[in-house]
Amino acid sequence: MTLSAVVFDLDGLMFDTEALFHRVATELLAERGRSFTPEIMNAMIGRRPHEAGLALKTLSGIEESVEEWLDLVRSRFALLVDHAVGPTPGLLRLLDWLEGRAPLAVATSANRAYAWGLLERHALAGRFEFVLAAEDVTRGKPDPEVYATAALRLGVPAGAILVLEDSPAGVESARRAGAFVAAVPHAQSPAHALQHAHLVVPTLDAPELLDLLGRRLSIRPGSPSP
Repeated sequence: MTLSAVVFDLDGLMFDTEALFHRVATELLAERGRSFTPEIMNAMIGRRPHEAGLALKTLSGIEESVEEWLDLVRSRFALLVDHAVGPTPGLLRLLDWLEGRAPLAVATSANRAYAWGLLERHALAGRFEFVLAAEDVTRGKPDPEVYATAALRLGVPAGAILVLEDSPAGVESARRAGAFVAAVPHAQSPAHALQHAHLVVPTLDAPELLDLLGRRLSIRPGSPSP
């Protein structure tokens, strides 16, 4: 298998936003006498905002509408994100390693404005050829549409894409599209939930991931060798 491009998920994979979301949702539900359970988190992670909000409302029994709830979460999240969120371990090293070697893209379930804002705040927007966001697909993860669309935009077969993910829904989406999937677990998405990925690594600069790229990445002409 030769790899020609790398596609990154965003939340939880590139930035530790899932931990902040967990904190915000826990606080908001506690204020309403409810608990943010692992079941709720599992139903939400990797999904588009409205789908995630609907899962939370259904499972928690909150009185607010989905949109009211999402507005509450966004408002509190926005107050904290600049100070509470940073790149995940190994992200910058991996991006530096990939610089000039292969086209890179982002495929996220988040809204476009949020995704671009997060990338721009950390001076990473220019690293990627494009960002596919919730508005760019009609069916969210775990449907394969977003990764199939990424392959079309990149001009390569889906089987030649390495997808980097952190959620079960994202792993399923990428596998159904035919991509090779490497997953990075974290507290809100443990390793056992990512068992269907082709490769599970502790960080984005894990030696086994860099070794895979070194052996299977089809380097762009004129690019530095691994």
